[in-house]
Amino acid sequence: MQHASGQFKDELIKVAKEITTPGKGILAADESTGTIGNRFKSINVENNHENRKAYRELLFTAPGIEQYISGVIMFDETVRDSCADGTKFVDLLRSRGIHCGIKVDTGIVDLHGTNGEGTTQGLDGLGKRCAEYYAMGCRFAKWRAVLKIDVANGCPSQAAITANAHGLARYGSICQSNGLVPIIEPEILLDGSHTIETCAAVSERVFAAVQAELLSQHLLIEGLLLKPNMITPGD
Repeated sequence: MQHASGQFKDELIKVAKEITTPGKGILAADESTGTIGNRFKSINVENNHENRKAYRELLFTAPGIEQYISGVIMFDETVRDSCADGTKFVDLLRSRGIHCGIKVDTGIVDLHGTNGEGTTQGLDGLGKRCAEYYAMGCRFAKWRAVLKIDVANGCPSQAAITANAHGLARYGSICQSNGLVPIIEPEILLDGSHTIETCAAVSERVFAAVQAELLSQHLLIEGLLLKPNMITPGD
């Protein structure tokens, strides 16, 4: 059996272990231009490139973050940016022993034939983009799949579970074949009035489907990160 990781096997395992160093975590600095605009608006800061860059530099140059942060997820704009002194953000983080990550999905679209459920897009050209990000210094990636619980309307449907599990595994396989550790994130939303038992049962179905696809597509399990949702009642 040939793993998707190929030549990158040892590096993928090493990076996955370093990102999960006990006592450390991942900083998500991958807000899209629109999302960060909402944050800036609340403090009356204009959403322009210079302000976005200054905000990220403030985060990445914070004293002592390498004691607590093992990886930083970035947006495409950010991974290409530099500090005011010209140092590339990627080079700065790597010099501090922090792995650079990149958000590679291109958003969620409606999954036709379902009751308002969605599937994540971004597989087209992903291999080329991953190779470019690896060359820039990135070593892990993020892709968000979203499912919702709505028992009365049959959600999550088997169609949504299957589509998202397959998409996560395809993304993961493409990442590993280009040297990036994929974060596999089947996010089950908190929205709803369901019980914690319902959330547990749905989550088990989703996680089992995702794991089956990861194995079916021969991903290197030691070279990926699984980010499951918390098992909670609906909010």
